[in-house]
Amino acid sequence: MVMTHTQDPSLSEPILSSRQLAILTHASSNIAPSWPLDKLIAVNPLWSMVNQPYDQVTSELSALANIKSHLPLETYIAWYEEGRIYLDMLEKAAKQYGLTLCSTELLTHLSKTHFQPNSWQSLADLADQHRPATKMSWHDEITHQVSQFCAAHYQKQSPTLRQKDTRHEIGLYPHWLEITTEDRGLSIIMGEANLSRFFHELPKDQNELFALAIQELGLNDETLAVYAHALLLDINGWSSYLAYLNWPSNTEGDQQEQHVIALLAIKMAWELVIWRYLNHAKPSSLSRIINKWTLQKKNIESLYNAHRDALVIPQIWSLALEYSEQADFHRLLRESAPSQDTVDNPLLQAIFCIDVRSEVYRRALEKQSNHIQTLGFAGFFGLPIEYQAKDTQFARPQLPGLLSPAITVTETKSNSQHVHHQQDEARWHRWGHAAPAAFSMVESMGWWYAFKMFKQTLFPTRQVHPANRLAPDTQWQLIQQGIALTDQDKANLAKGILDTIGLKHYAPIVMLVGHGSHTSNNLHAAGLECGACGGQSGEINVKVLATLLNDTKVRTLLTQMGANIPDTTQFIAALHNTTTDQFSCFENVDDKISGWLEQATYLAQKERAKKLDASLVDLSNLERFHAFIQRANDWSQVSPEWGLANNHSFIIAPRHKTRHMDLKGRSFLHDYDANNDPDFSILERLLTAPMLVAHWINMQYNLSVTDNYKFGSGNKVLHNAVGGNIGVFEGNGGDLRIGLPMQSISNGTNWMHTPVRLAVYINAPKHAIEQITAKHDIVRQLIDNNWLYLFQWDNSNNIERFYKKEWLNTSTDE
Repeated sequence: MVMTHTQDPSLSEPILSSRQLAILTHASSNIAPSWPLDKLIAVNPLWSMVNQPYDQVTSELSALANIKSHLPLETYIAWYEEGRIYLDMLEKAAKQYGLTLCSTELLTHLSKTHFQPNSWQSLADLADQHRPATKMSWHDEITHQVSQFCAAHYQKQSPTLRQKDTRHEIGLYPHWLEITTEDRGLSIIMGEANLSRFFHELPKDQNELFALAIQELGLNDETLAVYAHALLLDINGWSSYLAYLNWPSNTEGDQQEQHVIALLAIKMAWELVIWRYLNHAKPSSLSRIINKWTLQKKNIESLYNAHRDALVIPQIWSLALEYSEQADFHRLLRESAPSQDTVDNPLLQAIFCIDVRSEVYRRALEKQSNHIQTLGFAGFFGLPIEYQAKDTQFARPQLPGLLSPAITVTETKSNSQHVHHQQDEARWHRWGHAAPAAFSMVESMGWWYAFKMFKQTLFPTRQVHPANRLAPDTQWQLIQQGIALTDQDKANLAKGILDTIGLKHYAPIVMLVGHGSHTSNNLHAAGLECGACGGQSGEINVKVLATLLNDTKVRTLLTQMGANIPDTTQFIAALHNTTTDQFSCFENVDDKISGWLEQATYLAQKERAKKLDASLVDLSNLERFHAFIQRANDWSQVSPEWGLANNHSFIIAPRHKTRHMDLKGRSFLHDYDANNDPDFSILERLLTAPMLVAHWINMQYNLSVTDNYKFGSGNKVLHNAVGGNIGVFEGNGGDLRIGLPMQSISNGTNWMHTPVRLAVYINAPKHAIEQITAKHDIVRQLIDNNWLYLFQWDNSNNIERFYKKEWLNTSTDE
């Protein structure tokens, strides 16, 4: 029974049951992690819910937090009129939702604007409905206060909050309570006398707080699950960052504290304070709120059903868009004859990251000569490493966020002058992230820094993260659990990587091509780096691997293990700058190869200029080259490149099947030859690692487009860094903003990314795909719950979809 009067804490001390704690823990586990700015990688914001059907998840999130997983209806209609969505694909999608109307009736029905039901209302939301417009809303003040507190609590450098007992760190909830009970300004801001008294009455233990709130707010198990999830979604930015702090591969912060549950305690404490305060000061208002609150709790299933029904039409349009894009793509895959140029005797082999941006450059490079072979491989090059700068405590992962580093790499020699320079640069880099930094640095450091700022404005140069300023001729030491790897350990590591790459014959020059980006004044710069390297440049990975593969002792052991690399083969580390399409080799190459790379850069820049800035297309190669450099160095440039926007497919197949296709920079490409994988262990690794990374990227871009308010970071012009590298505020308040800024997905007129779920195409036997899917729940869930599409693309160019243990013919889709 819901209480209408404040309960005397001395009369009853409810205890949080294990079942209730499990419900709160489950609600917290529904939040996917969001990485900090210096390690920024793309993540599916709904990753923790992929064990449920996609449509079910999106309708529930719409009900709980008004989250949008589809574009506005008018956008789909416009795309239909432009011919991007086909009528037969619209009819096919409609049938899947039980609509079998004729074409005219279907279009009329699907073009109607339908009523959008209300979403779940917190007590703060309900209280705001009875609050004068002249007063600060409860919801806005809660978001602001909690967000500002979290920013201060988690700020590790130059912390702005102190705690009374400095002998040990206290958790998030007790620290919030300590600060809030001393904040007398809340009563003034809210215009509510004696409000602060009700914070003093809150228990110091968060489990006691949960128990009190559950009892006083009348929450049964079903309502508690919905309520807790909705409260966390209401402050999804901070919820996501705190989920990162407890992510298994994260080695930073306090893993003992359950950060998301602590944030939930703060949100619930605010709700309890509002409940008790209104009961004390405005009982008539609380009475009206209780009526709505009670009705809402009784009608949870009705709320879900209303949102499920309301989303059917946008779901049909979205599905029709995906089917239409797939029909075009299948036509390309079926009609394009496999390349006859197998490059039997290549002079150059270049192994690139699977990143969609590599596809444009690979195609440009292959056009330079029939003696060039390119391959696609995961951008961390199979190295499970973290990099630790010599003689420093600084370490960072250089592998996907799904994985934990097993090996630490560091330089074998330290150069004290180089280390000092790194530390000095790091200090400037860190300080420069703060909002008022430019002014305070000039004031503190004097005219020299002012001169540097002025010089960078008029004569911009590349700004490199200090950790990437490696000393020349770096040699590497690989350490696992405190012990240096032996030559045999190195050979075993290298052999596994070579097997996955799949090379059987080696060119005289084999380039290992990592990728990085080049931007200025960009808080989201790491998001343009290599996601497979943890949001870092792939430079370290390719340098370490090239050193391993050129090591004569490792080569000898590899030969004994069956990897016969000619003595004449040299592995060269290289870097593809995805912002400018510049290509850097870390060893000297001959003039012929240099010429190929130069011409490939010009060709790739010309292609990308069409979307970046049409005025660059008609420039000469040299003029366009310098224009790209200028854009990258420009402090005011908000869209230096489009990153992985418009990604839509992942192809796992030999390159000769796609070599002469123009995939328009929309496909992830991983080389794979089933003939070299008798037990399909390589394919298994590809479906459980790179495919998941590609899915994360795809969903991050999709949801940043469909709901930039919840899953994107808004206008980057207004961004201010939070806590150095935690994330950004849009302006100086509100929730922490996660995901992609608008300038990464829109040119101001058109979306640069089309939100469609990833389509995966595999050139492998059906039984292999079936076995791997049956073995790994996460792969099966992504396929069967409609988070991505999986197709077999066989050697005869037939394409069949694998779905719920069945193979579906797609030949009628065109």
